[in-house]
Amino acid sequence: METIQSQSGQGRVADAPTGHWVYRLLPRAAWPYAQLARWDRPIGWQLLLWPCWWSAALAAIAYAEAGGELLRLMPNPWHLVLFMIGAIAMRGAGCTYNDLVDEGIDGQVERTRSRPLPSGQVTRRQAWTFLIAQSLLGLAVLLQFNGFAILLGICSLAVVAAYPFMKRITNWPQFVLGLAFSWGALMGWAAAFGTLAPPALFLYAGSILWVIGYDTIYAHQDKEDDAIVGVHSTARLFGERTKPWLMALYGGALILMGAACASAEAPMPALAGLVAAGVHMARQIRVLDIDNPDQCLRLFKSNNVVGWLIFLGFLGAGLWAAVKPLV
Repeated sequence: METIQSQSGQGRVADAPTGHWVYRLLPRAAWPYAQLARWDRPIGWQLLLWPCWWSAALAAIAYAEAGGELLRLMPNPWHLVLFMIGAIAMRGAGCTYNDLVDEGIDGQVERTRSRPLPSGQVTRRQAWTFLIAQSLLGLAVLLQFNGFAILLGICSLAVVAAYPFMKRITNWPQFVLGLAFSWGALMGWAAAFGTLAPPALFLYAGSILWVIGYDTIYAHQDKEDDAIVGVHSTARLFGERTKPWLMALYGGALILMGAACASAEAPMPALAGLVAAGVHMARQIRVLDIDNPDQCLRLFKSNNVVGWLIFLGFLGAGLWAAVKPLV
């Protein structure tokens, strides 16, 4: 990925992407806040969004198989929009919170020392104010759902709050990230039904393994600096055994997502989407070079394709359920 190096007069972090709308459209004074929220790196909110959309689509399939009305065979479009806004807001809030917690560590890591807080572009008070504003937007989105979904969403805050500290005390911070980033797999179902059921739980478990896998790839970018400052990660834990671990994690994710489809009685297109996603995951593992940071970042970002493949498979299953009674 093409990047530009940080210079104090530019106000950009070291690995900021060139040509992004953030730097073309926003005034320079807003750049540090955009960087706190990672608006110039949409892959984060995209990966946070996919479990939400998967769950909403799987709930629509389950409703269809239970004899629901034709108009309910596709995921609720309003819910999809709300989940997107919520993913952008809460991912930004989470990144801002993470930077507040990790300011000292970020200042010791080459890739992160030019971020707004360690570089002094914003104060901690300004960052906290921005965090609260993003959280209020997320709350406004959450309040559009039913009471059960609202309570479930609030429960996720405990996991989100704990995550930044996990890299200091466990080799498995990616597991806690998986708990947080996969929460949407519960939310989509809860928003549709006002309860939870086995398909949502299987999907949540599968998504957790997927998150551990892709974030392990991401963490290989910083493993040398992490070792110096004492930060733990599955990348450091797995080391040269990363590929076998990824096979187990991605394989387990697909099995659990397949169980979610079976439990929801999803038609064949849903499984076709999982197979396509599995092929993509297999390619990630095959070509991965854990000592090539640029490639690790590209492969990490390619998991957005995995999200699309699974979601399109679920949409196809909904269409299949819609036309099945007509043939």
